[in-house]
Amino acid sequence: MDTQKELREHVLELLAGKSAHIALDKVLHEFPVGEVNTRLENAPHTAWELLEHLRIAQWDIVEFSSNPEHVSPEFPDGYWHKPEAAAQDWEKSCEQVLRDLQRMRALVADEKIDLLAKLAHGDGQTVLREALLVADHNAYHLGQIAFLMRILEK
Repeated sequence: MDTQKELREHVLELLAGKSAHIALDKVLHEFPVGEVNTRLENAPHTAWELLEHLRIAQWDIVEFSSNPEHVSPEFPDGYWHKPEAAAQDWEKSCEQVLRDLQRMRALVADEKIDLLAKLAHGDGQTVLREALLVADHNAYHLGQIAFLMRILEK
C-alpha cells in the first residue's frame, strides 16, 4: 500500500471542499457582492474582512510551504485588511483565494514531495501539516462567510 498516495487523495479531497464541506468557490461566487461591507449586529467582521483574512493567511501558508525565502506578515495585524471593498475587489480576492488553493493542491499532488518531511526552513512543519492548516482555516472562515450570507438573505 502506498500510504503517501492514499494520504494525498484524502487531503486533495479535503482541500477541494468535498465530503462534509461546502465548496469554497460556491460560497464566494454566490455571496451578494453588494453586502460584502455590511457589518451585522454582533458580528465582529464583514464578509470582506473575512475573505481578505482568509486570502492573506492562505497565501502566507502556501508561500511558506513552497518558498524558503518567504517572510510572513506581522501577526496579527498583517493578516487583517481593514478598508471596505468594491465589487471588483471582492472578485479579485476570490480569484486569488482560488488560485492559491490550487497552488496548495498542486504541492500536495506532487509525488516528488514527501508530505511528512519537515520543511528545511521551518521548525517542524510539513507540507501535510500546512495543507491541513489551509483546509481547517478555510473551513472555519468559509463557515462564517456562509453564515453571514444566510442572515443577509432573510
